[in-house]
Amino acid sequence: MSLNERIRMPLVLRPHMRCASSPGGLMRETAGVTSVPPHPAPALRLPARYALREVVAVRHGESTANVLYAEAARTGSTDLPLTGRDADVPLSELGRRQAEALGGWLAGLGPAHRPDLAVCSTYLRARETWEAMAGVAAERGRPAIPLLVDERLRDREMGVFELHPPEAVLARAPEESARRARVGEWNYRPPGGESLADVALRVRDFLDGLDAVAGGRRVLLISHDAVVVSLRYVVEGIGAPVPDGITPVPNASVSVWTGEGTRLRLDEFGGTGHLVSG
Repeated sequence: MSLNERIRMPLVLRPHMRCASSPGGLMRETAGVTSVPPHPAPALRLPARYALREVVAVRHGESTANVLYAEAARTGSTDLPLTGRDADVPLSELGRRQAEALGGWLAGLGPAHRPDLAVCSTYLRARETWEAMAGVAAERGRPAIPLLVDERLRDREMGVFELHPPEAVLARAPEESARRARVGEWNYRPPGGESLADVALRVRDFLDGLDAVAGGRRVLLISHDAVVVSLRYVVEGIGAPVPDGITPVPNASVSVWTGEGTRLRLDEFGGTGHLVSG
């Protein structure tokens, strides 16, 4: 699923964009969001200190689960449309085209903005996104970017509700749907799974470790919506408010943080301009 699981807003979508929900337990519309208002600033906040030169976070292209979850939301079906593991969910046809468009974006970066390193989620849909990106960049004569894979960039784990669209959860465990609404998306932890607060803890651990070994470098992350939202929260530092409502992160979007010596500044969140043709 995507982040705001129960939100259903009317949207005007670009031809290649869809409303997407993802197995990571969150649902929201994913029209092309290129900028969002900042979270309300608290009276005091201490931004996290990072020496990275730039961090770019890419959400994977549309997956087959995104398509099936959206169909369940449209029809109200309570069936389970998927079997197997969330980690093995592949890209859809549209998702592959989106990943290739990301490859065109990557190939178009000048030497001063090209990543020094890429780090990818262990999940198949993220790895397929990176493979398509790297393939397009190679076809256009760009040098290979070193790749690492790190399990801390995996999607949010939904425990007993793995690969359950929200409609199926409501039908099978209405008390859990009610608890989710009561405690809020950030704090809701499904049985055997993770809350977004849990995801933020592992994202902070990853980013701290990355900064220790790759300070001063430009790093590209290929991951999931829950990870991108958590990354934003972590970078904002001590005293940052918990997101009030979960900001949409479109499939195949790009979010950019630029280093300012000891801090990272958010310059773009959920950008999809590279997906717009013509």
